[in-house]
Amino acid sequence: MSQKLAERFQKEDLIFGVIGLGYVGLPLAIEAARSGIRVLGFDVKASVAEGINQGFSHIQDLTDDEIGEQVRAGRLEATTDMARLAECDAISICVPTPLSKTRDPDVSFIFAATEAVSGALKPGQLIVLESTTYPGTTREVVLPELEKSGLIVGEDFFLCFSPERVDPGNTVWMTKNTPKVIGGVTAACSQAGVSLYSRFFDTLVPVSSTEAAELTKILENTFRAVNIGLVNEVALIADRLGVDVWEVIDAAATKPFGFMKFTPGPGLGGHCIPVDPHYLSWKMRTMNYKTRFIDVASEINSAMPEFVTGKVWEALNRAGKAVKGSKVLVVGVAYKPDIDDVRESPAVDVIRLLEGDGAEVVYHDPYVPRLEEDGSSWEGQDLTDELLSSVDVAVIVTNHSNVDHGRIFELAPIVVDTRNATKGLDGGFQEGWIVKGPRA
Repeated sequence: MSQKLAERFQKEDLIFGVIGLGYVGLPLAIEAARSGIRVLGFDVKASVAEGINQGFSHIQDLTDDEIGEQVRAGRLEATTDMARLAECDAISICVPTPLSKTRDPDVSFIFAATEAVSGALKPGQLIVLESTTYPGTTREVVLPELEKSGLIVGEDFFLCFSPERVDPGNTVWMTKNTPKVIGGVTAACSQAGVSLYSRFFDTLVPVSSTEAAELTKILENTFRAVNIGLVNEVALIADRLGVDVWEVIDAAATKPFGFMKFTPGPGLGGHCIPVDPHYLSWKMRTMNYKTRFIDVASEINSAMPEFVTGKVWEALNRAGKAVKGSKVLVVGVAYKPDIDDVRESPAVDVIRLLEGDGAEVVYHDPYVPRLEEDGSSWEGQDLTDELLSSVDVAVIVTNHSNVDHGRIFELAPIVVDTRNATKGLDGGFQEGWIVKGPRA
């Protein structure tokens, strides 16, 4: 069995199906295609499938040329027809896993994809779930649905979990060279997964089970969320003490051991860090255990947009102005620098809070010309001298590298900087996050 698995998934010509052609699935599909494997991509949006088949990329991390090259070579095709899953020798599920309004896991996309796979399941297929989720999902949600086919896992078909480690905008660690964790329901499942994925990943990290692989991903992002929560609390402490938090962090970072540098900000954003820890919290609540570190970090991080708007209030008050009726420019609405991703971006909360206080809010982001969230929409503004001179305060929420923060500092009458983007500019001062305007 082991030798046959290795030979089949490492050497044979295969059709690799990828369900979900977004930030995770499309880069995965491209790497598999580059290795010579024929890839059949599935997406519920016809516009996405049609665009890919025409050689167009809809995500920032891949160019049209990279997509077009694989399409023209006949190694990449996209479709909305889930019945074609029966053509695939291996299938990766890369669908979204958001939180519900009550911050509970929403695995409906995983379940829908699994139902589609189950309807097309055939002997010898390898199924790999990549969507981030709570420990136990692969065995408790995916496996029972696939077993309805009557096929036996580890013998007739193979099932693994391999967490995505996509970092949008990262030009150093990308899909191929980021070590890939993978765990199977059985040893044979793990071997099948490693055999296939080693064809287009540089490094495979096998673990003993799907639960271990699922918890690995949750740990990675919970580690970041908790440490960001810690440094955000330090920022709140430093503000009350009248100490420059950026100076403190830079000084602490000179320690060559026992310290890892994290920086504060206006809150958490993106598809992983604000979401993933809640999957573990939810799972542990079902087991009568309270995840205290995670819950405290979430509470602190969630409160940061209110801290930012409080700084805007403070800065305007110093200038003798009320928030109501003031014109506020939010600079950057993507959740992190140099990408166009606004999922869970704290900028949206900052805008809503300021508008709720009666401010006129406009924004500039070179990567996000239009912002839409929960039925509301905003149009991005060009960063002209006229705009900068017309606002009462500019709030730097995302520090894109192609934005001239020095020009913002020069022309806007008041600047609140949540990212330390104006560090070192002449004439600046540090009072919390208010770096320009009347002093306290």
